[in-house]
Amino acid sequence: MTLNSIGLNQNKTKDIAKDLNGLLANFQIYYQNLRGIHWNIKGKRFFDLHVKFEELYTDANLKVDEIAERVLTLGETPLHTFEDYTKLAKVPVGKNISQDEKAVRLIVDSLSELLKIERNILDKSGDVNDEGTNSMMSDFITEQEKTVWMMKAWLGETV
Repeated sequence: MTLNSIGLNQNKTKDIAKDLNGLLANFQIYYQNLRGIHWNIKGKRFFDLHVKFEELYTDANLKVDEIAERVLTLGETPLHTFEDYTKLAKVPVGKNISQDEKAVRLIVDSLSELLKIERNILDKSGDVNDEGTNSMMSDFITEQEKTVWMMKAWLGETV
């Protein structure tokens, strides 16, 4: 078994880095969705939602950087083209969404998909003792579950 510079099995971390690149691609689509709904939201809830969407896309942008840096830490190269992102996207793409409920629904659906990807990575990273990736996924999941709950409450739905 060959260990990388941070003491993890090199073959197993290649697999985790591949999954992180998939997460990176999906986060980039999520980020673009958030930018789009931030720019295009209309209606009586504009002021509240415009600010909230900016908060969410700022956070997503930070997470994109964290994911890419984790891929680099594991000794691999992060994806960085929209061509790569769209090939791996599982997150729904929102286009020309200006209605408040459709925008919030897009966020819920996107986060639900991201959570599936993150839980898969969490399982794999735990199996290979990759605490750095494991901790990152755990933090992302905790925060995103709360956001899903809040967005669903805003929609008048239960979890």
